[in-house]
Amino acid sequence: MVWFTYLRFRCIHHIARRVWSSRALSTAKSARSNATAYSYFGKFKITHRDQVFFASKHSLGIVNLKPIVPGHVLVIPKRVKPRLKDLTTDEVTDLYLSVNKIGPILEQHYRATALNIATQDGIDAGQSVPHVHVHILPRRPRDIEPNDKVYDEIENWNSKSDALVSQNKDHNTNKLQVPADEERRARSMEEMASEASELRGLFPENQPDID
Repeated sequence: MVWFTYLRFRCIHHIARRVWSSRALSTAKSARSNATAYSYFGKFKITHRDQVFFASKHSLGIVNLKPIVPGHVLVIPKRVKPRLKDLTTDEVTDLYLSVNKIGPILEQHYRATALNIATQDGIDAGQSVPHVHVHILPRRPRDIEPNDKVYDEIENWNSKSDALVSQNKDHNTNKLQVPADEERRARSMEEMASEASELRGLFPENQPDID
């Protein structure tokens, strides 16, 4: 009788441990599936799954909320820094090596014939989001007329898409005013996620962590 009771206790204990382990594993998997990798562009949270298509050691390639032309993307350092001078030599090198890798591939993918590559380094240069970012725009003949109008479009992209720069007359300085995130939306998250997924396929050696 004692032996039977002991075996029964061990059996119940074993089953309980199996059930607990199974539930713990299920909870851990659920937590991982609900976790989403993200970074910041200025103060704006960007989810890797929906917006990032390229990752290197120090840089990210992100799809654009309001692209000027098809394939208009941004390349940013992972650290949120407003000016190129605030980055380390390694970060600057990585940033522009990433630009040099991304540009030609996007040019081919979008059947373009040229690229605009632009950086506005500081508020007075037209920068709106206080985070270094490089515009890459695949270009085709006569896609923007006159051709130099693209620079006006980049200026408009900054003022409409990301921030409002106003003059502080009392202190005679430029003050950056960033609107709420919902005011920035042009394309839907689904559209951006679809493009990010498509572009990730072009860079198998530079896959971002999306989970």
